[in-house]
Amino acid sequence: MKNLISFCIVALISFTGLNAQKLGKFGSSSEKKIGPKTIRVPYTDVISYKGFASPGNEDEIKDGKKFYYIYVWIPLAAPELGVRMMSPVGKVKIKNAIESKAYTENAGSSDYFDTYITLERSDIIKKENISQEGVKNATWVTLKYNDDSSEMPALPNGSKYNSLLRYTSDINNPTKALTAGLYRIGFTTYKVGEVKGTFLAEVGAPVKLPGVAMAKTIEKLKESL
Repeated sequence: MKNLISFCIVALISFTGLNAQKLGKFGSSSEKKIGPKTIRVPYTDVISYKGFASPGNEDEIKDGKKFYYIYVWIPLAAPELGVRMMSPVGKVKIKNAIESKAYTENAGSSDYFDTYITLERSDIIKKENISQEGVKNATWVTLKYNDDSSEMPALPNGSKYNSLLRYTSDINNPTKALTAGLYRIGFTTYKVGEVKGTFLAEVGAPVKLPGVAMAKTIEKLKESL
């Protein structure tokens, strides 16, 4: 009997781990009714980034938390942007995902973290103004944040602690409208502590945005523009 119970526990843990690796289509805030079901219309344009966060490589300490940033260049005004992040990446397959060197070196890592994300917009609206100094001196506005989303896959421990947010452009407020310019995804953990593990970050839009670029560093971002 004890052996049977042990087998069931191991099987349950394995099943939970497998479930944590299933990622559905990235749905927008628009909904469509199909028969008896109402579904979210998938974003038309999605850019994906696989990375690895490790202690000591944070970009900033804010409110006692270690924050990391992924920079995103948005070439055109957008009616809406969605951001989602999951950790760990595990065996999730994403076509044409950008993979950082840190990710490829640590793709087999079992480390993961409780994601907490922000979508931030800067006052940099021209490519030629993108530089380390420019980013450092830029004014950043946090448009939205998210800690836990029930729409995202669970962590390997079964907790629904991965993150997803959708932000609709506020055309009546110039500082919060989704105009062309430099944005960043900030991420950390909900609790103060170390951030370590593989992650998948995605930015989605309901319209095609030719020329969108996404990178962990300003240098890499400029190379891709």
